[in-house]
Amino acid sequence: VAQYSKDLALLYGLSKEESTILFDASPMHDIGKIGIPDSILKKPSKLTFEEFETMKTHCEIGYKILKGSNRPVLKAAAIISKEHHEKYDGSGYPKGLKGEDIHIYGRITAVADVFDALGSDRCYKKAWDDERIINLFKDERGKHFDPKLIDLFLNNIDIFTSTREKFSD
Repeated sequence: VAQYSKDLALLYGLSKEESTILFDASPMHDIGKIGIPDSILKKPSKLTFEEFETMKTHCEIGYKILKGSNRPVLKAAAIISKEHHEKYDGSGYPKGLKGEDIHIYGRITAVADVFDALGSDRCYKKAWDDERIINLFKDERGKHFDPKLIDLFLNNIDIFTSTREKFSD
């Protein structure tokens, strides 16, 4: 997630300094999951409505953990934790932010996180192939994801697949 976020930030035009902050901060996007019971985190099947509602609280938990710091990396991590599940069309959580009301760090980390999650095996699913991932990004362009970021991502997909191969388990 860190390298994907940094690469996408540079492609978007963020400075090298901001891209480095994002590199350091983006891996903390799910820090709030420390407040989620293992019975939910490690469940190998679909979550119930109630379990998913509990899972969604990880964004606010992470934000509360990180928000008090004056350090730039932790300030960025607080923003990312809170906003990485917001969706470009406003249908995300926790606040239902829309478009550019979602901080660029949250929008970038959302793309990086989904690419990482879909391309990796998890206890509840097998990794998707690249064609399926690319089709999802195309379908969710302007809905889940910032269209400009998706265009940059897809036009430079080789950067991201190369990174995944480099860091595969």
